[in-house]
Amino acid sequence: MGVAPPPTRREELAEFLRHLRERTTPAAVGLDGGAGRRRTPGLRREEVSQLAGVGLSWYTWLEQGREITPSPSVLDALALVFDLSSAERGHLYDLAGVAVPPPADPYPTEAPAELAEWIAALDPIPAFLTNPRTDVLAFNAAAAVVIRVPPPGPDGALNLLRELFRESDPVRLSQEPYRRTARSTLARFRAAHARRYDDPGFRALIDELMRTSPRFRELWPRHEVLDSQLGVKVLDHPTLGPLTLRHLQLIPTSDRELRLTQYVPGDERTRAALAQATAQATDPATARA
Repeated sequence: MGVAPPPTRREELAEFLRHLRERTTPAAVGLDGGAGRRRTPGLRREEVSQLAGVGLSWYTWLEQGREITPSPSVLDALALVFDLSSAERGHLYDLAGVAVPPPADPYPTEAPAELAEWIAALDPIPAFLTNPRTDVLAFNAAAAVVIRVPPPGPDGALNLLRELFRESDPVRLSQEPYRRTARSTLARFRAAHARRYDDPGFRALIDELMRTSPRFRELWPRHEVLDSQLGVKVLDHPTLGPLTLRHLQLIPTSDRELRLTQYVPGDERTRAALAQATAQATDPATARA
């Protein structure tokens, strides 16, 4: 007896839509349930088509797994009818083979309390939280030791990209590890900018750096993009000496617009140096001295 082939993406989409339709009650969308007159639970196909503003035949084909591609506006209309969560909406787009549109909501400009507490608890592992514009929203004591936390800029934000392309320190700008970090941060910023192309905060920062940073003006036209961070960073810290750090950038599932960057010691010397420096930074007696 042969094994049935796995369902196609279209068949999965059709099954998902039928499941959503059957779980959605008429009362949930403001319709009369007509107790006793419905042969199946949930909504009828004609009700879904009317509520979503699409043709009945077209929606029927979609539930039948036909080779048709819905537009983002139609998918959003269906998501509204079925009252989908963010994860369910993304799943609907993925099954339809359509790119998920960029988020319409503003990106966070403050760290959620739970994430800020988590980052503080990671000491002596350096960790910091950034938003799509590379504003640093939270950092722990170990991160303050390892990286140069940006001072507030003209807009009040602690912006990592602005700090990396600050031209007032030519010695630092000439160091290759620093230049690589600046370039990769810019590449991730560029990818985020495409998703938030008309955001005034992005535009203001780009305009500012185009005016103030020759290095930024050199790199910006190259259109380099990057959406991941995993590797090893070797740097010569001014007070801790040589450090070897493994770095990883994570996406918190509680807020996918944010990025949590962590540095893990790559050798015992780095581990000991970070532990000692963090203990000194958080010791009240040291802070009063």
